[in-house]
This record gives sequence, C-alpha cells and structure tokens, in this order.
Amino acid sequence: MPQQSRASFPEAFLDLMRQTLPDEASLQAFLAISQQPLRRSLRVNTLKISVADFLSQTAGYGWQLTPIPWCAEGFWIERSEEDEALPLGSVAEHLSGLFYIQEASSMLPVSALFAAQPQPEHVMDVAAAPGSKTTQMAALMNNQGVIVANEYAASRVKVLHANISRCGISNTAITHFDGRVFGPALPETFDAILLDAPCSGEGVIRKDADALRNWTLESTNAIAATQRDLLDSAFHALRPGGTLIYSTCTLNKLENQQVVTWLCQRYPDALAIDSLADLFPGADKAATPEGFLHVFPQLFDSEGFFVARLRKTASVESLPAPGYKVGKFPFSPLSRKDAQTVMQAAAKSGLHWQASLSLWQRDKEIWLFPTAAEPLFGRVRFSRIGLKLAETFNKGYRWQHEAVIALARPDAANSVELSESEAEEWYRGRDIWPQALLPRDEVLVTWQQQPLGLAKKVGQRLKNSYPRELVRDGKLFRR
Repeated sequence: MPQQSRASFPEAFLDLMRQTLPDEASLQAFLAISQQPLRRSLRVNTLKISVADFLSQTAGYGWQLTPIPWCAEGFWIERSEEDEALPLGSVAEHLSGLFYIQEASSMLPVSALFAAQPQPEHVMDVAAAPGSKTTQMAALMNNQGVIVANEYAASRVKVLHANISRCGISNTAITHFDGRVFGPALPETFDAILLDAPCSGEGVIRKDADALRNWTLESTNAIAATQRDLLDSAFHALRPGGTLIYSTCTLNKLENQQVVTWLCQRYPDALAIDSLADLFPGADKAATPEGFLHVFPQLFDSEGFFVARLRKTASVESLPAPGYKVGKFPFSPLSRKDAQTVMQAAAKSGLHWQASLSLWQRDKEIWLFPTAAEPLFGRVRFSRIGLKLAETFNKGYRWQHEAVIALARPDAANSVELSESEAEEWYRGRDIWPQALLPRDEVLVTWQQQPLGLAKKVGQRLKNSYPRELVRDGKLFRR
C-alpha cells in the first residue's frame, strides 16, 4: 500500500495558502489530506481497447475501479493487499499498453482542451514528458492529425518516446527545445495547445513528501517568470480560433491566476477565457470567479492542479524569427512504386496503416510520418517523427518493434496467441517453444489479442525479438 505522507510546510508557503483558500477550515482540510497517501488511478488506452472491453477483461481481478468524473477513460483503482505486491506497471495489461498509470487530476487539462476542440488537426504539447497527456490526446484523436510533443529536458525525451511507443501511438512528432522558440518558429500554426507548465509542484505533496523541501517565495517568482515566457510563446503559436490550456500541478496564485491574468492584460483584444465551471459534475467546487479550475487535494481526493482554458480571438503581432538554422530535412518521400512494395511486404507480416500516415526514407531506414506533420518540415527540427517502420537489408525488411505494437492486427494470418506463461517468458526476453502450430517463418506473437512483437521461427522455437531495454525481470502479470 502507499506510504503515509510526512509532508512539512514552510511558513511562507502557509501564508500564501491562507491568502488563497477561503477560510481556516479549508486550510486545515488541505493540511490534513496532504498527510494522506494518494490513491492510484489509471486511464484506459482506447487506441488498443475500449473501456467496456477493458472492464470486462479485468473483471475477475478483484480490482475496484471507480470512474473519474472528468475523464471517461479514467478510473481510481484499489487492489487487494496480495495484488499490491505486484507493481501495477508489471501487469499484462500495462505491458501491452492497454492502460496508462496517470494521476486523476492530471487528466483534467486534456479533458478541458478536447471539450472545446473535439477534433483538432494540429496539436502541441509544450512540456510533454513523461507522456501522460500526449498519449491521452493521441487516443482522443484516434491517431489522426499530428501532436508536436516537445520536451526540453534531454533525459526525459527517451521516457516520452518509450511511453508513446508502448501505447501504439503513430501521430506524434517529438521535439527537444526550450518551449519559448515555438511562438517565433511556428506562428499561428496549431488548433490546440497544451502548456502543462514546469512549476513549483506544490500539488504533488501527497505523492512526494519532500516536494516543498526547497520551496521559497523567490524561486516561485522565478518560476512564474518562465511560465509567462512559455505562455506568451504558446499563444503566438496558436491560430486564431484555437484553444490553449494552461495548467500546473501547483497551488499558489503567483504561478496560476496571476500568470494567466498577465497574458490577458498583454493581449486584451485577442484572448477570451472559457469557463470550466461546467466541465464535469462537481467542477463548480473548484471553479474560480474567472472560470479557472483551482483544484486543492481535499476537493476530489486527488493531487492539486490548476487549469485555465483560453481562446485566441484574433491575430497578434508576430515575434522576431528565431536565430537558429533548421538545416536540410534528412528524409525523402518514397516513390509510389516503392511504397506499394513496402506496403505489400508489411501486410504479409500483419502490419497495416491508414492513409493518415505516409512513407519516408533516410538511408536504409523507412519511416511512417503523420501526413498532417508535413507542413512543419523545414520549419523546426524534430528528434523523432511518427514511427520507424523498418530497416532495409538484402533479403527484405526488418520491421521495428514500435511499428509492430502500433500497426499489427492480432487476427493476421501469421499470428500466434501465446499462453500466459509463454507471454511472461517473452517479456523476460527469452525464446519461446509455443504449443501452438507456427504458421510462417515470421510470426506475430500475441497475448490477450494484443501484439507483443514479431519473432523468427527456428525449428519449433520462436527467437525473441523483444527490445533489450524493455526486458523485465521479477514477477510479471497477475496470478
């Protein structure tokens, strides 16, 4: 079970909260719940399974799943003490990307965004790692359009890509920049932008009792200055008529209301605030007079969060163009003939994709890019676009694991459903001697009708191709 929090609060922080909360009783309720463990929550990945099918598949597990009112795919989860011995990240449904472990209140920003822009084509996630909100948006977009998923911290880009891959997502283009470059580089480009801004993290104290250890008013003011810069840049990158979500996992007004108010004062004739008071039943409990959601942990038994929804009503003067050079785009589109050859070969391995993805090549690599991303090529540098589909070699194509997870159809002619014990061995990186007949030399292995990877048949053995960096040890699945 989660550890009991032993949070401590700097006196200057408490003074700030007294100015923010309505009365002393609210402050005491906040302090009391901050000492309580945070309840776990997950979000069903509807790119791979419907909510109804997920609930049916896990019905026998003894999980108590309570719907989260602001996210149709979200659930708080309680497990038995015996189940808690197995990390939730090691159960079969998590390994195959059927759900994402995500704190309930962090689902709010995307829900707020898509309530206003249900079918955006060009989306940006300014601070995307570890990927909870990017993957939530991709599922709501059904892998259509494009999400530019940016992450400034180099160490977190790999984690972002790993989560995108596990969830079978194909419509992202990852960038690695300071978010302040996008207003100048991509003015009025996006239908919808999510800025879940770097913040002082006051709202996560139930998960991290040390969250406020280094808290000072000076550092909070410095963070707010960065947030203003990022918000200004995001606003310039948003097209007129588009929606911008500004959110944080912190609680003070300096980083929340005052940052948004600053933007409103800067562009009074080009910006409107959309009220979120009716976003879900009970949202009015967290709504501010301006229509923001200021979620204190005691309101919904969650982490603390702040969400504002802004609408751009007119163009604003462009920012100076960025000083860096993008360089030559290193990919070229495949010819129609070559594309047809690749598609036919992929189909034999059980891989299929929609017309919203197009084939591109760099040296011996073949990639699938979201077609909606193509207008952005040459305007900004990308770390990774779409899916790496294959590497070419003399005898054909070596299909990449991320493409198999995103594109494979479990009912393909070359698929073989593993037993539970065989699937566990697969995730441990070991070869399999399956009981089932092997249809071809290249076999698509599945478990619970979800693709796990492609394997080469060597006699009656399936040679494991699961990427080494993903191999798991210890107890897996749920018995």
